[in-house]
Amino acid sequence: MTQDQSPKTPAGDRIAKVLSRAGVASRRDAERMIEAGRVSVNGQVLTSPALNVTDRDRIEVDGKPIAEKEPERIWLYHKPVGRVTTHRDEKNRSTIFDDLPEDMPKHVLTVGRLDLNSEGLLLLTNDGEVKRKLELPSTGWVRKYKVRVNGRPTEERFAPLRRGITVDGEKFAPMTISLDRQQGANAWLTVSLKEGKNREIRRAMAEIDLTVNRLIRVAYGPFQLGDLKAGKVEEVRRRVVRDQLGLEGAVPPEERRKPVRQRKTSPGRPGSGKPDYSRPNQGNPGNSAGRTSGRAAERSADFVSGKPSGKSFGKSTGKPAGKFGGKPGGKPTGQKPSGNRSGGPSKGPRKFTPKR
Repeated sequence: MTQDQSPKTPAGDRIAKVLSRAGVASRRDAERMIEAGRVSVNGQVLTSPALNVTDRDRIEVDGKPIAEKEPERIWLYHKPVGRVTTHRDEKNRSTIFDDLPEDMPKHVLTVGRLDLNSEGLLLLTNDGEVKRKLELPSTGWVRKYKVRVNGRPTEERFAPLRRGITVDGEKFAPMTISLDRQQGANAWLTVSLKEGKNREIRRAMAEIDLTVNRLIRVAYGPFQLGDLKAGKVEEVRRRVVRDQLGLEGAVPPEERRKPVRQRKTSPGRPGSGKPDYSRPNQGNPGNSAGRTSGRAAERSADFVSGKPSGKSFGKSTGKPAGKFGGKPGGKPTGQKPSGNRSGGPSKGPRKFTPKR
């Protein structure tokens, strides 16, 4: 193996990609680590990331060998307001990693970001390639948000955002926006988009003179926040991870995959049948679909696929069977029914006529 370029494509993968897959760092951060002289291969300190390595090469970071690649894992994390999405903060503010359990892997990567004042679902993974795949707009996974804005907007006011606008020279793709309800001086919206640019929703709303005062991400593709409490983490079952990451192609994942439901969420405002978003940490910012994890995800397969629930149905009518079984509406008289077998009225006892 050598760092010199060869006319043939060398075997293996780029060193930064391998480090990312091992959960050491993202590709970009891995390249910075290489430039800083922290990475060595087979005892030789690297000065450039332009190197392919294979399983036979010995890779060390800061003098310690990297761990063998683990299976891809994904966690759901409910980011509360006031947490920074970074490992280290120059202002010594609390980061999301302050909340993570001690038994989680040392190197965990975030899929995208949520800014300091935003809350809701944030995906975590131990695999840099998974992170990259889930962040790409071409993956087609929709990010859904519950957004509270100050003002009394109308449907027509959102037209520029639905068409797509440019803010400060940065182009934002069209958003899907629905006006859910007006609550005093504020309005609640549901906003969906396929990208996650820096403060995109806040900047887009400001462009149409609306101020966002609460923003909650409730879904990222098939993964949903559900009733996961703020600051808590829950790992997605390995079976679900394989299913959601194993299907690729031109069709967006939300159109080709079955939605994965978990359990019903807690009720919101009494009598409304909807979550209460009016106060922090009240109600459920998700929907009745729940989170994408746990045994309930498997139990929900029958619901999603339309299989019968197991209720007893009548043989030919499709209506529920009668209380006492048999045909609908059967009665337990304990006696033989009157009348003849054809169902007509009784003609009384038959007379006996002897043969002659």
